[in-house]
Amino acid sequence: MTAITINFNNIVRLSNDQFYQLCRDNPDIKFGRNANGELIVMPPTGGETGKRNAKITAKFVKICCVERTNTTW
Repeated sequence: MTAITINFNNIVRLSNDQFYQLCRDNPDIKFGRNANGELIVMPPTGGETGKRNAKITAKFVKICCVERTNTTW
């Protein structure tokens, strides 16, 4: 699946606060915005991408929490 870009700029320009509220009101949908202010609806990750992300997260936690300082920050 690919991301869908929607240009609402001729109708409405979302402020940062409005964009934040849109994201909060729709937690199951992954939104982004590009430099032109266009709304990007991103597909959920799954399959190989989800597996790859899980491996990266596990490595990060291992390095930060176990091998270094027992904290992620």
